[in-house]
Amino acid sequence: MQTAPSIRPAVVRTGRLAVLALLAAGLWWGWFGWDDSYQHDPATGETSGPYALWQVIGCTASGVLLVVVAERFVPPPALLTVAPLAFTAAWALTAVPTDQSGLALVGTVLVLTGTLLGASAVVATTRALRGLARRHGH
Repeated sequence: MQTAPSIRPAVVRTGRLAVLALLAAGLWWGWFGWDDSYQHDPATGETSGPYALWQVIGCTASGVLLVVVAERFVPPPALLTVAPLAFTAAWALTAVPTDQSGLALVGTVLVLTGTLLGASAVVATTRALRGLARRHGH
């Protein structure tokens, strides 16, 4: 008699991917999604924003941490698909409805490319450092 394959591994995999997607999208919403105001400096006449440097640094650091941790639980191909797509989708939900210039599509491609390249670099670095640590007995 042949036993049916357990669905548990598939459920665990799907759950991990769902958590990764929620956390990646949450990076956008937590660091940027709420901020749509620009800052105007009356002394220089310059306008900047809507995001401040601390938001970019915080989101980047959080994203690096998310990818480093997720890489232990999610295979890299899935991680490099789900995390950038979820972050970009969250961005697009904010940018596309308010876009009057037609540049939201360009922004979407740039956000997706940047998050994919960044996550790829973090995965490669993490794997290299873990391999180095194993070779040196740590």
